[in-house]
Amino acid sequence: MTESSASSPTTDLDARYGRDRRSRRPVLIGVLAVVVLAGLGWLTWAAVIGSNPPVTSRLLGFEVMSATSAKATIQVDRTKSVEANCRLQAKAADFSIVGELTLTIPADSARHQTLPATLTTQRSATSVVLIGCTTADSHHPH
Repeated sequence: MTESSASSPTTDLDARYGRDRRSRRPVLIGVLAVVVLAGLGWLTWAAVIGSNPPVTSRLLGFEVMSATSAKATIQVDRTKSVEANCRLQAKAADFSIVGELTLTIPADSARHQTLPATLTTQRSATSVVLIGCTTADSHHPH
């Protein structure tokens, strides 16, 4: 076999397995760039929306008054004058829910409030939990 008649091993492999000489790397990089940009756009949107909820709340304290009642104090802060619904739960030692209360804060009330709440319980509670507050536009409790 002479050098002029011998074909290169790469040419033989390309012919045998059908490899194309064009590279798919630019297409792959383009698709990957679009996916990364879409992901960063979604992450930015979620961070901006999630960091500015229309209402926030926190449980300041609670006291079990008797076998059928518990008292809690919550703080509610709203960024706009919107109606908010705040949900509290009284829980027993076995973590079962023994009482529940939803406080409605009218839109025309103060934006920053400290509110007392009395929950009626089915049996003795050991704790009160603030689930959070929601508005008509924000259904995720904060």
